[in-house]
Amino acid sequence: MIRNSKGFTLIELLIVVAIIGIIAAIAVPGLLRARMSGNEASAIGSLRAVNSSQLNYNVNCAANSGYAPSLAVLVTPPAAGQPFLSPDLDDTLGPPVKSGFTVTYTGTNAVVSALATCNGAAAGTVLADYLAVADPTAWGTSGNRHFGTSEAQTIFQEMTNAPITAISAAGVPVPATATPIK
Repeated sequence: MIRNSKGFTLIELLIVVAIIGIIAAIAVPGLLRARMSGNEASAIGSLRAVNSSQLNYNVNCAANSGYAPSLAVLVTPPAAGQPFLSPDLDDTLGPPVKSGFTVTYTGTNAVVSALATCNGAAAGTVLADYLAVADPTAWGTSGNRHFGTSEAQTIFQEMTNAPITAISAAGVPVPATATPIK
C-alpha cells in the first residue's frame, strides 16, 4: 500500500523555527541600536531647538537682555505670533521626557531685570545664561550619551554615565570629559 502523505514532518518544522530564531537573534540587537541612535538624535535636535528658541527670544522678546527663565516661557506664544518652542518641551509640570531622554532646563546665573517680555509670561525677568541638558531615562537602553548646551550654542556630549551639570563661561563643561558635537 502506497501512502500519500502531505504536510510537514516535526523535524522540518523544528528546523524552520530554529532558522527564524537565529535570524531574530541577529536582527534584534541591530534594531535596539538603531532605536537608541534615533533617541540620541532626537535629544540633540531638542537641544538645538532650545538654543534656537532662546536666541529668538533674546533678540525678539527680551530686547537682547537675556534668556527665558523656563521652557514654559518659550512655549508661550507672543501676543502676535507663534511660540518660540514646541509644546512637547513644556516644563510646566516637570522636566519633559521626549524619545527616551529627560530634558532639564535651568538658569545658571541670577535673574536680570528687563523690560516686560513680548509674551508676558515672565514680564520683567530674564536669565543672564542657561543650561539645557538631555539625559537618557534608562542608561544603555534609551541612550549611551548625556547631552548639554548653554547660551554659547555648543552642544556637548558625555560618553560615560555622568550627566553634564554645568558649562562655564569659558565654555568648559562639567564633567570636563564631555566633548563638543561636530
